[in-house]
Amino acid sequence: MGHWIITPVVLPAVMGAFSVLLLRNDLGLSRIFSTAATALLLAITGLLLHAASVNGPEVYFLGNWPAPFGIVLVLDRLSALMLMLTALLALVVQLYAIGSGWDARGKHFHALWQFQLMGVCGAFLTGDAFNLFVFFEVLLIASYGLMIHAGGRDRLKAGVQYVAFNLVGSTLFLFALATIYSVTGTLNMADLAVKLPDLPAGDFALIRTAGVMLLMVFAIKGALVPLHFWLPATYAQAPGPVSALFAVMTKVGAYAVIRCYTLIFPDTLPATGALFADLLLPAAIVTLAVGALGMLGASSLQRLVAFGAITSMGTLFVAIAQFTPQATGAALYYMLHSTLAAGAMFLIADLVLSRRATGSLDQIRPPLPQHGLIAALFMVAAIAMAGMPPLSGFLGKLMILDATRGAQMALIWSAILGSSLVMILGLARAGSTLFWKTHATPGTCPPHAAQPLAFVAVFALLIALAGLTVAAGPVMEWLTLTAAELHDPQAYIAANRLEGL
Repeated sequence: MGHWIITPVVLPAVMGAFSVLLLRNDLGLSRIFSTAATALLLAITGLLLHAASVNGPEVYFLGNWPAPFGIVLVLDRLSALMLMLTALLALVVQLYAIGSGWDARGKHFHALWQFQLMGVCGAFLTGDAFNLFVFFEVLLIASYGLMIHAGGRDRLKAGVQYVAFNLVGSTLFLFALATIYSVTGTLNMADLAVKLPDLPAGDFALIRTAGVMLLMVFAIKGALVPLHFWLPATYAQAPGPVSALFAVMTKVGAYAVIRCYTLIFPDTLPATGALFADLLLPAAIVTLAVGALGMLGASSLQRLVAFGAITSMGTLFVAIAQFTPQATGAALYYMLHSTLAAGAMFLIADLVLSRRATGSLDQIRPPLPQHGLIAALFMVAAIAMAGMPPLSGFLGKLMILDATRGAQMALIWSAILGSSLVMILGLARAGSTLFWKTHATPGTCPPHAAQPLAFVAVFALLIALAGLTVAAGPVMEWLTLTAAELHDPQAYIAANRLEGL
């Protein structure tokens, strides 16, 4: 694919700078150019996905410097999949932001949106650990700007907490990278995969420490308990479209775990063995429980959806922590589903909040404008998020259960099934308060603009979920090959054309 590999990073970077410098005072042109750029990004990521499926891993050497000395971007099936998922979600949610008027409530929304895409796409493409850190910082800065978009005391307070938590993660990331570099002399992921198996036993403790620090960093990004505290307040206070885009940002943490702990720290590595699986699985199960109970006790719709996102991350990490090709394939399917489902639910929560003036689940108010339509959308999205049949959440959880083997099987089955039941109860309680009991409440809510484009965006995400359900067979065939490639990374390493190999 040549230079096309770098376009998911360059295109949003150029568009973001263009928006800041030339379009900041013209909302109409900002909308046109930014949406066109995101649509173009979706088309390019589609081409990259096809190329990765046909050609296998490809590497882009920045400045033509060879690996491991230069910066590399690596396109493989996993990175291409995540790029396309990001572009699809971003385009749909951006249409919602335009249709609901969120992008007009402050300056630089579209510039920050593009910089956010640059950071996320870069994190999925980079082939070295230091630039993974760099792209983490880019997306952190842009996401903070988006999070406090349109201002407000509560939003600013949650934003400070979000940044503080992530800065702790960044510091840990730097310590981990410094430790790894001091032992191996490289941060290229493929080079690390080659060098770590030959590490002398005297360096095992340092590598184990660095690996655990990296896992903590990715756990912060992925909202894994006990490092999840930033997520409920952040997602509940952020503008609805921003929270919907953040649904893919937590997946950056899951992606980094899959990439690093199948390529750099596989369970066959003498220095670490199954250490990371032993740490990750209990944390994932506790995350499931905390997220589900949080949904049951949430005081507002936004916090309920935020805890739903935590629950989905727990389910995802339960599958990832097994580190088998079958479980990884199931995890990738569930990752696609949970990103789209969480995005849809955050947008529906924003539709409710904008018409009801409050997302409180303790107050019963008269029926909303467009009450029936929003109730129907909520019901479909709730079915998807809880993992009930017939939508893709049910299939994803079924695949994870089917892939689970060994002594932990009973515990994992109980955790997933039990949390699903609690999620259903939490979502039913919210639906009852927001849409059922309202008919017995006197009075009317003030009229609200129809916002057809916003509804189209929500429909698009739900249609994508339906498509993922209908095409589950072919999608899983493709994901099974992707998982096999991840657990046998020789093609990824060979594509880097490391000096001396």
